[in-house]
Amino acid sequence: MATRVHRRTFNAAATALALTASSARRVWGANDRVRVGFIGVGNRGTQLLDAFLKHDDMQVTAFCEVFQPYLDRAKSRIPTAATFTDFRKLIAAPDIDAVVIATPDHWHAIQTIAACKEGKDVYVEKPLSITIHEGRRMVETARATKRVVQVGLHRRSSKLYSRLASEIQGGRIGKITVSRSYRLSNMHPDGIGKAPLIDSPKDLDWDMWLGPRPLRKFQATIHPYKFRWHQLYSSQMANWGVHYLDATRWLTGDKAPTSVVALGGRYALNDDRDIPDTLEATFEISKGGLAVFGQYEASSVPALAKGEVELRGTDGAVYVSERSYEILTEMGGQFQPRKAKGKPEVVKADDGDLTVQHARNFLDCIKSRAVPNADVEIGHRSTTFSLLANMSLALKSRLDWDAERERITNLPKANDLLHYEYRKPWKLE
Repeated sequence: MATRVHRRTFNAAATALALTASSARRVWGANDRVRVGFIGVGNRGTQLLDAFLKHDDMQVTAFCEVFQPYLDRAKSRIPTAATFTDFRKLIAAPDIDAVVIATPDHWHAIQTIAACKEGKDVYVEKPLSITIHEGRRMVETARATKRVVQVGLHRRSSKLYSRLASEIQGGRIGKITVSRSYRLSNMHPDGIGKAPLIDSPKDLDWDMWLGPRPLRKFQATIHPYKFRWHQLYSSQMANWGVHYLDATRWLTGDKAPTSVVALGGRYALNDDRDIPDTLEATFEISKGGLAVFGQYEASSVPALAKGEVELRGTDGAVYVSERSYEILTEMGGQFQPRKAKGKPEVVKADDGDLTVQHARNFLDCIKSRAVPNADVEIGHRSTTFSLLANMSLALKSRLDWDAERERITNLPKANDLLHYEYRKPWKLE
């Protein structure tokens, strides 16, 4: 269904009512504790719980989870926390200032928007959304309600990356023409495995887990965690690609792609996935140049000389990881004088656990009302890269992207994939 993603109007009176929650007007003291509720306490939710508990100025007051074993596990760690199986009840609770959302991707938009409208600040895991339309609505709602929304792109809280971004944008390795990054994991031959379609377990609210997606039978190769290999609920392009593509565009200062083409398929694995085991997406970026991301799940031999992200410039190249980066210099090539263009350099730094630092930044911004390191607009722009790649793959076409209008310009029918029709009663407010 074709959808315009900009210039929506907001009801000012309704917005004002939404902001009457105490957290919207609260003046924070240095020693005040932020009361936090967690929606989704499975794999990533538990990791985020660990990260937030490192900070003494927060208090976990509630958990929400549709899978009872996960809810019981979380409750055993914080016995005083209230528990819910419906996120709407947690969001409406008066003793919560902020929510942490670590649910499957297809839930992020509905839950984030609902929380913002209840006057709660939000930490939402990446990718921000499962459609580009959802992402833009999340940005609009956060701005209208004046909420702090931090997206779980934890490299944005890295001092090392921040330093390198300043160097790269200052011309340290010249004009960037190519960046490359990869997600590598050899899952051959069985991948996520195969499982029959059955009735859902009694300790799982499967209807609520599916939410806005179509009703279907339960499958153990979807839940728990394996939803990442099913395009209705996630994708590995978005799950991993958004991390590295966000890091790349931060380093180079790029806002958006101008075009994308993605190729891939199930070439080696025999499992229940409906996404590729091998995929490569190439983006033409707004400042000129290419950004390449590869998802290789049938081969884990390193694809880069070192590090997790490679940038290639006219004066050198840089290989960067979470703890260090190395700059190599160019020496001049065909028809050019052989002369070093700068000096090589190795920089090492330990910012500690970046998820812990990212949680710290979120808590600080709740109190100061400053813009967080991975603000919702940043998360939306970076998630858009991955979602466009998925659309290109589905349509087997190159897509040209107008980043201001957020529309595909060369293939009008592709704009139908900017959003989808939710299963009733769910809707995007």
